[in-house]
Amino acid sequence: MKVRYTYRLRPGRQAEQYLLAEWDACRYVWNRMVDESKARHELNRGETFGDRQAQKYLTVLRAYTIDKNGVKWLALHSCVPQQQIVRDYSKARKKALLDQLDNTIPVSRKAGMPGYKSRKTATPTLNYRVGGFALVQRDGKTRLRLPKGVTIPVVWSRSLPSPPKSVRVYKDGDGHWYASFVVDIEPEPFPKTGKAIGIDWGVGTTSSTAVLDIETGAVSDDNTDDLPHIGFERARHRQVRAAQRRMARRHRKGVKYRDQSRGYRKARAQYRELCRRIAAQRATVAYTWAKHVCEHNDIIASEAFKPGFLAKTTMARNAQDAAIATTIQALQWQTVKHGRRLIPVNPADTTQSCSNCGEIANPPLKLEDRIYRCRHCGMIRDRDKNAARNMLIGAGLVPVADGAVSRLSTAKPKTQAPPRSRIPRL
Repeated sequence: MKVRYTYRLRPGRQAEQYLLAEWDACRYVWNRMVDESKARHELNRGETFGDRQAQKYLTVLRAYTIDKNGVKWLALHSCVPQQQIVRDYSKARKKALLDQLDNTIPVSRKAGMPGYKSRKTATPTLNYRVGGFALVQRDGKTRLRLPKGVTIPVVWSRSLPSPPKSVRVYKDGDGHWYASFVVDIEPEPFPKTGKAIGIDWGVGTTSSTAVLDIETGAVSDDNTDDLPHIGFERARHRQVRAAQRRMARRHRKGVKYRDQSRGYRKARAQYRELCRRIAAQRATVAYTWAKHVCEHNDIIASEAFKPGFLAKTTMARNAQDAAIATTIQALQWQTVKHGRRLIPVNPADTTQSCSNCGEIANPPLKLEDRIYRCRHCGMIRDRDKNAARNMLIGAGLVPVADGAVSRLSTAKPKTQAPPRSRIPRL
């Protein structure tokens, strides 16, 4: 499998100037590609502008682009990131053209043609393939060497599993530089455990689980696989609030960010750094929990949860702090890496249905009702644990929950409205 390993870079002043100069050249190439594509479209000569034509046009640009002193400045920069950005432009243009021809895609979701990259808003991103970069030893440390002999220190938080195939050097919004290496890794399958787990996502408890013993068919709620709502942002609430107020005091209304005071930019950088640390804590907990779940279970039945709708409810703040989307993404990656089976389950009626007999709650459970009491079979269970068992049932792992009551024979039929009589048209 090809995966990315990302590390922090510590470029010096000269190295950072070199990276920004390389990015200016790549941005210039991108914008010229946009101009050439528009010009060929307006001339309407039937000329195409695919990847081959774009690469040929790059050769022309490097040979004939000169500054006011007559120097071919574009050719002085490395050709490797320029070729990569031309490939990225061709892919974006091709996708936009295919989306225009596909009538099954809604108009709001169709990709537009590539636009210009602004010097003030575009994020510096440089891609290097094998031969355009190297890892060298200097002063007893491994550093990243780029064309023109530029070496940059790397913060090696972990070792690379294999020699990198390519690297992406980019700068985030806080001014930090990173190197993302593409490497090949071998899957690390865990040994079989004979267990399956059902996962229900929530806000009070990020994930509630129920474990199934595949051999005996017994389902257990008492396990250590639940992920509680830790609330990293709530723990740092005072720091976050102080940083936001500091930004608000120094902000000048109606003034763009580049024209704001140095004090405001400093306060904004402090706030963003605090948010970055909170996000890193959430990701660490998510990947640790996901690996634990994959290590102890062969099959994972997870609710096909879409946390976006929570942003429109009163639970938006707690839902954001729970980082359910990050946890789901970590679980998906760990199942692929360790050879586990992930079954998404439709969440419809999983909270309102009894996991013992299949009866649907009437009247429906409200959000404040945390205990599920079935009026048909008398089952009393925690609301989230009941939903976690329904995940196992929805995945087809438990046809008869607990082996107690058949969901097909003894469950009361759902109340249905009488069919409408057809009235013939006169």
